[in-house]
Amino acid sequence: MMENSAAHLTRRKPKKPKKSWKKPLIITLSILIVLGGLGFIFQKEVVRLAFNMFASGTVKEALDKSYKAVGNEEAQIVEHTDPFSILLLGIDQRDNEPSRSDTIIYSVVRPKDNKVLLLSIPRDSYTEIVGRDVKSKINSAYAHGEAKMAIDTVEKLLENKVDFYAAINFHGLKDIVDAVGGVELPIKKNIENKLKIHEKLFVEANKPIYNGEEALAYVRYREDSDFNRTMRHRIFLSAFMNRALEVKNLTKIPDVITIAGSNFTTNMKSDFIVNFAEALYMKDSIPTISNYMLKGDGAMRSGTWYYDLSDEDLTYVRGMIASWLDPNTTQLIEPESTDESGTVEKSNKADKN
Repeated sequence: MMENSAAHLTRRKPKKPKKSWKKPLIITLSILIVLGGLGFIFQKEVVRLAFNMFASGTVKEALDKSYKAVGNEEAQIVEHTDPFSILLLGIDQRDNEPSRSDTIIYSVVRPKDNKVLLLSIPRDSYTEIVGRDVKSKINSAYAHGEAKMAIDTVEKLLENKVDFYAAINFHGLKDIVDAVGGVELPIKKNIENKLKIHEKLFVEANKPIYNGEEALAYVRYREDSDFNRTMRHRIFLSAFMNRALEVKNLTKIPDVITIAGSNFTTNMKSDFIVNFAEALYMKDSIPTISNYMLKGDGAMRSGTWYYDLSDEDLTYVRGMIASWLDPNTTQLIEPESTDESGTVEKSNKADKN
């Protein structure tokens, strides 16, 4: 009887020790700390890997389609560490108007110093148009002879070489800006075209980020001075470069190049662009940008307004460019320019995010 009773007794299961949540949490935190430390130590290697994953392949294919030689000439071979010049042309064709270069910026890149010079040439500058044997507005060179005539004319004017050119139609600017999440622009007062002869546009002041449509209006606005307009072009170019070179936008580079598509032409080979872009991402900071605009005065000729360039300023600029293109220069001629308020425009030395 006692044995049967004992057989029916319920035996208690031994209690399992409580799991401690502290141990796996400590292990997880330790792993995160180690990975974070490795990510910081090998940051450049991570960036290089990401660049090769997201940029190199598709970007190279897209850039191959945008390649356009100047005449029958191949682009010059330039080492990635040597200074080189690029003629940047912003083409703003509307309706049935000819494709004039609305923006003309002669730039010098010094890879070793991580520095860029942006020299604005006013589109109405009165100069010899090489290949036509006439003097006219410099923006007419592209209309009559595309990139080759524009390059030849700028080389004659500045007495310095143009290694490469890059031309982009403003039609592609809006989508390109949106692809990188907008740009930061120093707009202190509302921008608005009020004259009936100009297209309607409005940009609100003091916004943290401006989208593609607003950025396009910013560079197209023309109801103030040509000085301010070319200054806005340089500011936009700097702002877009800052945005595009942020590591977080690395994955968006293929989209930017694809969007540019038929709106972008250059004689830089895709390998050169990809390798140079990778080198930029591997820097600890974005390039320092120096800005300048050719000086001169307005003048009327046969009822047409032109911009007469200062001979003294041209001499100064030619020397400045020569110093930037010289790989052995130890003391660069650094330009100073003024913004709309008359204050000196500071070089951009912001770090990448």
